[in-house]
Amino acid sequence: MNKILFMKAKTYTFGICLLLLLTTACKNDKKPISLINTDEEITKFFKSQLNDCIQYLEAIKGTNQITINTEFYKKARLKFKAIEPILAAIDKNNYKSLNAPNILQVQEEDFTDVKIRNPFGFQVIEELLFGPEADSLALYNTISLTKNRLKLIHKNAQINLKDHHLIWLFRNQIVRTATTGITGFDSPVLGQSLLECQTTYQTLIDLTEILRPKFNSNQLYTALIDSFKNSILALDHDFESFDRYGFIKNNTDKQLELLVKVQKDWQVEFPFEMAISNDATALFGSNTLNVFNFSDYKSDTLNLKEKQFLGKQLFNDKMLSKNYQMACATCHIKDKAFTDGKKTFDKNQTRNTPTLTYAAYQQSFFMDGRSGSLEGQIVGVANNHNEFNLPMDSIVNRILKTQHYQVKLDSLYKGKRMEYNVRHAIASYIRTLNSFDSKFDKNITGLEDTLTEDEISGFNLFMGKAACATCHFAPLFNGTVPPDYKDTEMELIGVPEQNDTINAVISSDLGRYNMFKTQERKHFFKTPTVRNIEKTAPYMHNGVYTTLEQVVDFYNRGGGQGIGINEEYQTLPFDNLQLTKKEQAAIVAFMKTLTDSE
Repeated sequence: MNKILFMKAKTYTFGICLLLLLTTACKNDKKPISLINTDEEITKFFKSQLNDCIQYLEAIKGTNQITINTEFYKKARLKFKAIEPILAAIDKNNYKSLNAPNILQVQEEDFTDVKIRNPFGFQVIEELLFGPEADSLALYNTISLTKNRLKLIHKNAQINLKDHHLIWLFRNQIVRTATTGITGFDSPVLGQSLLECQTTYQTLIDLTEILRPKFNSNQLYTALIDSFKNSILALDHDFESFDRYGFIKNNTDKQLELLVKVQKDWQVEFPFEMAISNDATALFGSNTLNVFNFSDYKSDTLNLKEKQFLGKQLFNDKMLSKNYQMACATCHIKDKAFTDGKKTFDKNQTRNTPTLTYAAYQQSFFMDGRSGSLEGQIVGVANNHNEFNLPMDSIVNRILKTQHYQVKLDSLYKGKRMEYNVRHAIASYIRTLNSFDSKFDKNITGLEDTLTEDEISGFNLFMGKAACATCHFAPLFNGTVPPDYKDTEMELIGVPEQNDTINAVISSDLGRYNMFKTQERKHFFKTPTVRNIEKTAPYMHNGVYTTLEQVVDFYNRGGGQGIGINEEYQTLPFDNLQLTKKEQAAIVAFMKTLTDSE
C-alpha cells in the first residue's frame, strides 16, 4: 500500500514539474525542443523577412531623395538576401527573376516562339537608383513589379522541407556564396556583396538553430554554428583586398565537410543526386560535381568504362568522315587540351576549335549554343559539310561493317538504337576529360602548397576586382551558373575582327543570331571554360588574340566598348577595370595554374 502511494506521489510530482516547465517555456515565448515544428518556424522566419523587404521597397520615394532611398534600398536588399537560401530552394524561378542582372531576357525555343522580356528585381532597381541617368518612371515600374512578385510569394509560401531538401538548401547556399556571392555577381553598383554574404550566413545560423531538434550530436551542431560565425567574421572586409582563396579553403570547404557529417548524423537518405554531389567535401574536389546531371541520358551508365573506351576508339577513327581523312581527334588534339592550336582549323572554318576538356559541364554546345547535349553536338559535326560531311546513318553503317565495333556495340548496348549508341559512346569518352588535377586544384584542396603569391593574388583578382568570375564561374570557370547549373550563359563582349585597339571593328560572326535571327542576340557567344587555357591559344571565337596578356588587356579596357565598338546589348561592363600591369600579370599567372596535370 505504501509503495502504491509512493508511486502516485512520484507521478504527481513529475506532472507538476512538467507543467512548470511548459509554463516557464510559454512565459519565455519559447517552445520546448520536442514541440517545435521546424517547417512552421522556417515559414515564420521567411515571411517576416519577406514582409520587411516589401516594406522597405515601398518606402523608396522619388529619385531626388538619393540618401534616403539608398538606405531603404540597402535594407530591402539585405532582407532579400536574408531569404535567399530559402527562396532559392523552394522557388528557383522567382529567385532567379528577382535577382536577375539588368540585361534583356531572351528565350528562344524555335522560330515561332522567341520571347524577349525586360528584367526586373533588385539588380535592376540598384542600377536605376544609382546609375548615371535617373529614370523615375522606370524605377517606379520596376519597384512595383518587384513588390508585387514578393507579395505573391508571401501569400503563397508553403514550406515543407524534408531532411534531404534542407541539406541541399545549406549546400547550395554555401556554394552560391563561394562562387557568385563573394565575386560581386549580383551587387553591380553598390558593391556590397560581402555584407550581403554575411547576411545569408546569418540566415544559415538562424536555420541551424531552428533545426536544433534534428541533431543527435551537440558537438556537430556547435561546430556548424561556429563555422558560419567564422565566415561572417572573415567577410567583414573590403571587397578588393578580400582573400577569396583563403575563404574557400578555410570556410567553404570546412562547411562542406561538416555538412556531410550532418547528413550522417540525421541519417538522411537522398532520392537522387543533383549537380553537386551529395558527398561533396571541397568546392574544387574531383568528385564535387556530378557529370551525369549535365546529360539527358543520366541512367545510361551500365558498363560505363567499356563504353568510354569504345568512345575513345571511335573518337580517334577517321572512318567517321566521308573521305576517311578526319576524326574527332584531328581537330581536338590531346596535347593541346583537345584544341588544334590554329586560328581556325582550315580555310573553310570560321571559328576557333574549342577545348573538349570540361565540355561535359554545360547545358548548351557549340559556340552559339545550338545543341543541347554532347550527343546532339556529334550530329552537328557529322552533318557539317566542312567536317565529317557524312550523315549519322552512313557513319553507323560503316561502323557496323567493322567486326570489333559491331561486337562491342551489341554487347554493351543490347538495344537497337545504333545511331544513339554510337553517339553515346563518343559522348561518354568526352565526359572523362575532366581531371580537376591542376596545380591550383591540388593547392586549394590541400594536396600541395606550391602556389606563389602572384598566383594566389591572380585568383583573388579573377574572383574580385577583375570581375572575371562573374561570367567564368568557379570551379568550372565556364558560363554554367552555380549552384544549380541549369543555365549556360551567352555573352556579347564585343570581340573585334582584328587585334586592333585604334580602328576596331566587331567580328563579322553574328553568333547566336544565326540561329533564330533575334536582333537582340547578335554577336552573342557561349562563355567557355578558362581551365587549360594556357594550352588552348589562340583565343576568342575567331582566334583573334594569340596571348593571354592580350585577352586580359581587352577585358581591362572594358571589352568592345573600351576599344570603340559600341554595341547596345554588350553584357560585359563597359568600365575600365583599372588593373595595373602587375595585377594583369598575376591574373595570367593564376590562369596558367589551371592546366591539368594529366
